Order: sequence, then C-alpha cells, then structure tokens
Amino acid sequence: MTTPYRIGVDIGGTFTDFALLDERSGGIVVHKQLTTPADPSLSVLDGIDQLLAKAGVAIDAVSGIVHGMTLVTNAVLERRGARTGMLVTRGFRDVLDIGMERRYDLFDLRLRFAAPLVPRAWRAEIDERLTWEGAVATPLDAAQVRAAVGKLVREHEIEAIAICFLNSYVDARHEHAAAAIVREAFPKLHTSCSADIVPFMREYERFTTTTVNAYTQPVLDRYLARIEEGLAARHYAGTFHVMTSSGGVVTNALARRFPVRLIESGPAAGILMTGFLGRLSGETHLLGFDMGGTTAKGSLLANGVPLKRYDVEVARVHDFKAGSGLLLRLPVIDLIEIGAGGGSLAELDERGLVRVGPRSAGADPGPACYARGGTQPTLTDADLTIGCLDAGFFLGGAMRLDPALASSAIADTIGAPLGMDTARAAWGIHEIINEDCARAFRTHAAELGFDHRQCTMVAFGGAGPTHAARIARKLRIKRVIFPLGAGVFSALGLLVSPLAFETMRSHRRSLATLDGADFDAIFAPLVAQASAVLLAAGVPAADIRIARSLDMRFAGQGHDVEVTPPAAATAAILAELPALFKAAYARRYSPIMPTAGIEIAAWKVEALGPRPHIAADYKLVQAGGGGPAQKGTRRLYAAESGSYIDCPVFDRYALKAGDTMQGPALIEENESTSVIGSHDRLKVDARLNLIVEIGGAET
Repeated sequence: MTTPYRIGVDIGGTFTDFALLDERSGGIVVHKQLTTPADPSLSVLDGIDQLLAKAGVAIDAVSGIVHGMTLVTNAVLERRGARTGMLVTRGFRDVLDIGMERRYDLFDLRLRFAAPLVPRAWRAEIDERLTWEGAVATPLDAAQVRAAVGKLVREHEIEAIAICFLNSYVDARHEHAAAAIVREAFPKLHTSCSADIVPFMREYERFTTTTVNAYTQPVLDRYLARIEEGLAARHYAGTFHVMTSSGGVVTNALARRFPVRLIESGPAAGILMTGFLGRLSGETHLLGFDMGGTTAKGSLLANGVPLKRYDVEVARVHDFKAGSGLLLRLPVIDLIEIGAGGGSLAELDERGLVRVGPRSAGADPGPACYARGGTQPTLTDADLTIGCLDAGFFLGGAMRLDPALASSAIADTIGAPLGMDTARAAWGIHEIINEDCARAFRTHAAELGFDHRQCTMVAFGGAGPTHAARIARKLRIKRVIFPLGAGVFSALGLLVSPLAFETMRSHRRSLATLDGADFDAIFAPLVAQASAVLLAAGVPAADIRIARSLDMRFAGQGHDVEVTPPAAATAAILAELPALFKAAYARRYSPIMPTAGIEIAAWKVEALGPRPHIAADYKLVQAGGGGPAQKGTRRLYAAESGSYIDCPVFDRYALKAGDTMQGPALIEENESTSVIGSHDRLKVDARLNLIVEIGGAET
C-alpha cells in the first residue's frame, strides 16, 4: 500500500515552514520555527521531527518530501559560495567585467556594479574556437586545458570550474571535451558547462548564469548531503524533491546539477498555491502577495497561471535599480521582490527620514521583541507596538514576544530623534512598508501592461495578512483572500507542484525559410531532453505533458516576444505564427508593425508531470477551535484618530463557513494574524478562507 503522507518544507530568511498532507483525508498539519542560519539543515531536520510528532505520524508513512529554499540566493548575495575558476575562449576573458555596457543610472558619476563571482585572475583563456554555425575554426588544446586548470587549483585552490566557450550554444563538443578532461584530471572539482546550463547566444548572460551555477554547486551539494544523511539516520525511504524557480520540482540529483535553477525556489511555491486557490475559487486574475520575515514578494497571475520570464537579476548593488546586479538567463516565475518583511530594520537615513529595510535582522538576532540580542527596531516590533500582534500568542504561544523591548527600540531609534510618541513612530514604520509594497506592485504591473485593480489579492506569509488589506486599499484592489494556513502557504504550495523541467536553445531561423520538417526537427531534441528528466524521475511517458513556446522578433531587433504555438498540425502552426506574433507584439509594444521579416530567436520546451493530488476541501488539522469565535479585545492603534481603540480579536480556527463580520477585527491563527480594516467586510467561504471586501477610501 502506498504511504499516504507528503511533507513540504520551505526555508525562509527568518522562519522555516512545514506542512504535512494526508492524501486520504485532505488533512494538513503545519509547523513553523526559526531558521538556523549557520546551518539551515538543522532547522529542517528538527522541524520534520517536530511536525511528525505533532501529527502522530511515523516517518515511514511519508512517501515524499518537497523542499523549497533560499540557500542558493543567499550564497550569491552573501558571497559564501565556492572558490570558482573559469575557462573561456581566448579573447573573451573580460566578458564578465564588460557586462551589458549599460549604465543603470545616467547621473551617478560613482556608479558601481556587482562584482563577478569569478575574479579575473581565476579565468583562464583556452585556444579553441567554433564558428557561429558550429564549425571548428580552432581545435581544442587538451594539454592547455589540463595545464590551465592545474594552475588554478594550485594557485587559487578552486573548488569549482565554469567552462564558457564561444558559440557553444550551437555545438557543445569543445565544452564537453574540456569537461571530460577536467573530470579525469581533477575528479573532486565541480564542473559546469554553459551549453548545459543555458544554451543561449548572448555571452554575458550565459557566462554569468554558468558561473553562478558553478559557484553554488559545492554549497548546495554539501547542504543536500546533510539533509540526506539526516533523513537516512531517521530511516526515511521516500522521495526527496526540490522546488525550482520556474514552478516545478526536480529530483535531488538534478538540483545538484543545476543549483542556479533554485534561485527563487521558495517564493515560487507560494505563487503556485495562489493559482491553485484561484482555480478553486473561480478567480482568474490574481496578485499573490507574500511577506515573510525578510522580504515581500508579489506575482501577477492571468487566468490562474503565473506570469513567467526568462531573466532574473540577483545581488544588486542597489536593490531597486535594474542593471546593478548579476543578470541570469533561466526560466523563473515573474516575481517582484521588496526588502520588506517582519525583520526589516527601521532607521533614520542621512536626511533624517525613516527608512525601513532592505536590511533585515533575520533569525539571529531577530527583532528586538524576540529578546535574542537585537536592539534595532523592526517591522515586527512596530506591528507588536501598535497592537497587530499578541505578545503571548506569537507562533500560537510557542514563542513569547517582549513588548517593552519593542517599544524601547522604536522610541530610542525613531521616536525620540523625531520628537514623536512611540505609537506614532511605530505606525510610521508599519505604513512605510505598506506604501513601499504598494508602489513596487503598482510599478511592476504597469511595466507588464497589467491592470492590477482587476485582481484579487491572495495574502500569505507570516506577515502578509497583517499588511494586505491596507496595501490592497492603496492599490484600489477590491478583494483580498486570506487563505487557510496563510502563514505556511508556500510550504503548502510545495505539495501542489508537479515534477517539471524546462529547457531552451538559441537557434535563429527566418520564418519565411522554415518548413514543417525543420520546425519539428529543431523542437525534437529539446522535447527528448526535457522528457528524459521526468522519465528518469519515474514519471510514465503517458503522463508527461509538453508545453512549447518560441521567442520571436522582427529581423534586426534585439528584444523578443514569447509566442505559444497552438495545439495543431505543424503546417497549421506555421500558418498561424505570423498573426500570433503580431498580436503579441502589439500587446507588448504597439500596433505599428515594422516591415521587416519575422524570425524565431529561441525555442523553449517544458515537460510537466501530473499535478500531485490535494483535495479541493483540504483542511487544517488543528487543536482547539471549539470555543467562542471571539477571544476578546486588544488595543489597536487607529491612524484615523491617532489613538488606540478596543478591537475585537477572533480565533480563526473557531470561525465557520458563512460567518461574516464588519471590521475592524484581528483574526489570529498560530502562524499569522489577519488585520481587517474598519471599512472592510469579511466572509468565511466554504473552504474556510477569509474573503475580505475592501471598503472606504485610503486613509
């Protein structure tokens, strides 16, 4: 008999979230605890033990664990990756330094860019050259490869090597030959070939993505080895999969091979769960809003499907200035990320104005109210001071907060220097974060040509429900859903994510010269490559779905528009592509069409396995909830009057389908608190989600 339980584990910068699903009953047990930054595997393994003990389930009843993480992102941000070397075609040693030759701020005379992960001295030039058509212009010098890598190992003690040769996206023979030489001579080195990581024609993005993969590979390998050893010691015999940034999960082995694909691993799961909830609720246009302890994320979903992109920038010198970071080319769910979370530090900037984030107190020492040594005020301290949080009910009472430490930190850092009372200063911190999030989402939607006002917001994360209603009002969004298990929503999202793998290849072809045989022949190896990943993971061939897309443009242009071919015979697809491309081009740019010919620049394939089963009426298995819905009242700061009011506090677990109430109200569950504004009206739906209609003007 198949074991009925699956576990989702999502590591955040401050907390690690857990969810255990019983596939027979749809019952879900959740758990949340502080992350252990020095070694995140400790909180993962300990949390799994506590989750299973809480549910009364033995580990041998668990069939699968899916893991989302920020480990790869943090390794790049904090420069904690491996010592990495690089092999490049002679003459291309400085690609990482030249970058895009683009100034992200025209008026900053002291402009700084993110430093490459591989210093120039650690890059070796190799005599080899392929033409743009894949012909050999200069043969690979095997002895030179061996000598160059040997020198990097001796002089710089590198642990990983990135192999990035010119035109390898057309033909990978030289990169693969060099990799074979390296593995034979230096078997302990982690090796990444750009033709395997991202077979894309633009050198800077391809080189940068490959160096990030090589740089993080040893770190991820050691981390996953610790997880595997810990699970083996507990006699776990089920599967272990890892979430990718594109919204699918992959095997442990594939995650080790392509760590760069885990850059946005955790946040993607919450957005997938947003789409799942939207399908259940009949909502088509959604804004998923996730605020945790370190950052806030947002993603737009059209027809219940997250928007996707194929470039992402990490390690920016300036958090909100595109072009100041490392540009990567890989499939990711389109997320806007803001340095706003419960641990965001509040301080006065050089102008004497309050600034909140992007620096965070993290899990250690955490906010001042955690009483773990933190002295600077954070958003959590502000939310506690104005009454949004209950000091005795944080994490359901498992962790007590200290209101005096929170108030003191705010008064000393913000209140006293500005000559304002502590409550007003705390409200200012709270409201600055709300405005920062609203402004970022508004701008992001405008850049995509997406009317966010027509969206329903789904709010989750530990701090998301506390701020969502206020942010929605600023965005003129009329409805907010506070889902069941909002505080661990991303962990739930890991349980609805299918096995999936996406690949792409640059291959420029004029549409006018393309026939059906060529079209199918170019897609065929990509379909085979993506399908092979799922077949190796045990997915039957009959259960694999293939999604194809094309990057197209007018000849001579430098930017592409994604087009999804229809499900039809090849001849019909080719006949429809010009009209499909022009319609997509008009939506993105304008209905004015150049007269140049149309070409295909890149070919993309995603293979997807079956969606994991989770009942539409899934429910939290939660102790309590049998008493009265209203727990009492709490003093909540009201900005309208500038004073505290007595606000009713409700036990979310005691609310029943069909219950309604008028705000203001505080709805408490173990992992988060939902704040309902005074003009808002709440109704509990059949699945026990809180549906809030936003009323009144912004105040």
